[in-house]
Amino acid sequence: MKIAALQTVSSANLAANLDTARQLLADAAAQGAELAVLPEYFCLMGHRDTDKLAVREAFGEGEVQGFLARTARELGLWIVGGTLPLAAGDSSHVRNTSLAFSPQGECVARYDKIHLFKFDNGREQYDESRVIEAGQTPRSFTLPSRDGHAWNIGLTVCYDLRFPELYRTLGADLLLVPSAFTFTTGQAHWELLLRARAVENLAYVCAPAQGGKHENGRRTWGHSMIVDPWGAVLAQREAEGAGVVLADIDVARIAQVRQQLPALEHRVL
Repeated sequence: MKIAALQTVSSANLAANLDTARQLLADAAAQGAELAVLPEYFCLMGHRDTDKLAVREAFGEGEVQGFLARTARELGLWIVGGTLPLAAGDSSHVRNTSLAFSPQGECVARYDKIHLFKFDNGREQYDESRVIEAGQTPRSFTLPSRDGHAWNIGLTVCYDLRFPELYRTLGADLLLVPSAFTFTTGQAHWELLLRARAVENLAYVCAPAQGGKHENGRRTWGHSMIVDPWGAVLAQREAEGAGVVLADIDVARIAQVRQQLPALEHRVL
């Protein structure tokens, strides 16, 4: 199965971001991808954290969800919308939500980001909990590919990458990590953590990312990549800016590495 990790440099303009996403999704479909994954915050990187509140949607309706469903149908593509803001339990927070859509335009899975990023090195300060309400439940979904295999797809988001116990619970063939890593943390840890999660779980990892300088002054690391179950980087976007990263993944490769190194069978804890 061919998969695509889509890299964007999202702005504060929702319509422009959706136009960019549509172009990238069409490019991925034209190149034969069955699954395309957008990055975290693909629909909006506002000037302030609270800008998310103005574009939040109720689950099952809204402009962004309509766009994802419609585009999946038009392109005949499985699409995971990295994250979009959905209504939370109060008016001052949103859920940072990843949604998976089938080629029929049906939403088949919802994952609300569990781990909320907080960072302060004296120059950069982030605290997602000010505006985001954390999810509670790990999620995965089944994708029947054209070759007849039913792929177990695990949904995670960005900061989740630092919590390996979440990935263990998913038992997935393919782990998705749509992200908006900062330049500082991405430069230090992005590839290291992605390859570690692949090796630990003997699974593929698809990590689309925000990558570049945003209107709000934030710079994200990018380097969207796809990693195989042995930790090899199959494809990576080296440059900043929007683009498509493609790779073929093979269930036989998963079986091979899990047979030669049956670490998952050796778990004790």
